Amino acid sequence: MSASSGRDRSLEHALLENIPDMAWLKDRESRYLAVSATYLDALGVTGSDVIGRRPEEIWPADVAKVYLKTDHAVMRSGKRRRYEESRRGPDGVLRWYDTIKSPIRDEDDHIVGTVGISRDITKRKAAEAELIASREQLRKLSEFEQQAREQERARIARELHDELGQTLTAIKMDLAWMRDRLGEPDLVAARIERLIGIADRSVVDLRRIATELRPLILDELGLRAAIEWLTQTTAERGGIPIGLVFDEKASYAPDVSTAAFRIVQEALTNVLRHGAATRAEVSARHDGDALLIAISDDGRGIDRSSAARGRLGLAGMRERARLLGGTVAIESKAGAGTTVRVRLPIAGPSRRRPAR
Repeated sequence: MSASSGRDRSLEHALLENIPDMAWLKDRESRYLAVSATYLDALGVTGSDVIGRRPEEIWPADVAKVYLKTDHAVMRSGKRRRYEESRRGPDGVLRWYDTIKSPIRDEDDHIVGTVGISRDITKRKAAEAELIASREQLRKLSEFEQQAREQERARIARELHDELGQTLTAIKMDLAWMRDRLGEPDLVAARIERLIGIADRSVVDLRRIATELRPLILDELGLRAAIEWLTQTTAERGGIPIGLVFDEKASYAPDVSTAAFRIVQEALTNVLRHGAATRAEVSARHDGDALLIAISDDGRGIDRSSAARGRLGLAGMRERARLLGGTVAIESKAGAGTTVRVRLPIAGPSRRRPAR
């Protein structure tokens, strides 16, 4: 052996002894020519147990099969290959590795083997899994808060409508009874008339507040009826025509109905507040197991100022859809109107595949 060859071997040995990752060299037949100390520690064997052997002589059959397959792929393509793998160590603990394999070429550019390195990424994978679990917890918490908020709105709306509404109505009826029996003096009758007007306005305001909190029509008659009511009242309030096309009558999961109604409500509110539109349209149809809704207008589109004012509203729409596994997309061009496209699963989140 020449002095140069001896130095090369010494450098190779020094490199493999000190590299903190699993590293190795193989020939074209996938026989190990050299391995790092870390590699031997991961296997729990000595160098003599590995050098000159093939993967199937060292590793379990399923692991060896992957190693041989990737060796052949690297030598066949002449390109580096990177992948993540998991395997159990001598202690039985499952560990994850980031593995890179590359071809080794001789002076004539012929592939004579492979070189590889595997870095233990078990801690990183655990951190990723923890992050995913944390995100799932936050998603569930957000979903729970949305449901709790809607339930509380519904409770308050019912109490306002049933309790306070009935009280005001009773006051109005008693005042009317008193007015009809007073006759004189005129001053008292006028004051009672004024109180009746106040009671009337209070009942109207109370119904409006209760409806804005949670429209009872959504729970009693369903999504289609609620959207019909919403477009009609919004058109009257905003003074612009709002068309509605709702292709099918169907029943939806309660959280789907709530999300769809609130998203359409927010979108129409934005049309009136920021859009400067002369007309708008809401359309809803089914596509397989999804409900597709589009809210469009002919207004000025979303510019920077209106986007800044409506950012929380847009984020809220997206969050409502995301919690159900749906999406909200916004198409807008300055001076050419805006379209909000919503896709929601009809069945709600209960039939979605669990997050991973």
